[in-house]
Amino acid sequence: MATFKAIRIDKADKGTTAQLTQFDEAELMDGDVTVRVEWSTLNYKDGLALTGKAPVVRRFPMIAGIDFAGTVEASSHPQWKAGDKVVCTGWGMGETHLGAYAEKARVKGDWLVALPHGLSARDAMAIGTAGFTAMLAVLALEKHGLSPKSGPVVVTGAAGGVGSVAIAVLSKLGYHVIASTGRASEADYLKQLGAAEVIDRNELSAPAKPLAKERWAGGVDSVGSTTLANLLSMTKYGGAIAAFG
Repeated sequence: MATFKAIRIDKADKGTTAQLTQFDEAELMDGDVTVRVEWSTLNYKDGLALTGKAPVVRRFPMIAGIDFAGTVEASSHPQWKAGDKVVCTGWGMGETHLGAYAEKARVKGDWLVALPHGLSARDAMAIGTAGFTAMLAVLALEKHGLSPKSGPVVVTGAAGGVGSVAIAVLSKLGYHVIASTGRASEADYLKQLGAAEVIDRNELSAPAKPLAKERWAGGVDSVGSTTLANLLSMTKYGGAIAAFG
């Protein structure tokens, strides 16, 4: 069988090791579609897996990378054929299933979605899992009934991947967006994305009150903990926070 380049994570006496190496195609896990990976992204979870700072990896050896865009090389799945352009996000890749930091990936066809026409594989991964998560959050707010007429919305972790895309999307939809960040130097960047206001994250880091002054109709939170508690206590009656921090 052929080999291909991959970032392989192995169990070590103390923690884990990660290295760029040749990976034997025979070691790929079960799946009905083999994809030639063209682009992936670097997510926080990938960083934890590669450095071994947290127990992200559940099996060894592991290939890191939780998302990819690429071209189908071989398929026994009825929906996909060789040459199809596809995207895959999540499904335990880089954790329980061999991931995307490799020249090849084998996955279940049901995990794949077609690369939208007019979007390159590179552009898809520039949006990546962070953008996908941000869009899910915006859709959740809309499903709850929020609209620009509802009032301001807040985005925490604003300068991060998810926060940046959330600001851009919400602003484009017409929302008055309040960006919360601990990096004051990024204020201009956040305003360029569409934030109408930028606040310091310290405003949301104190112990939360059960009820505080209503400040926004909804929000997108990628921080969690005390920040989320404060967001909830400051949300208008009938509002909603899409939280994944």
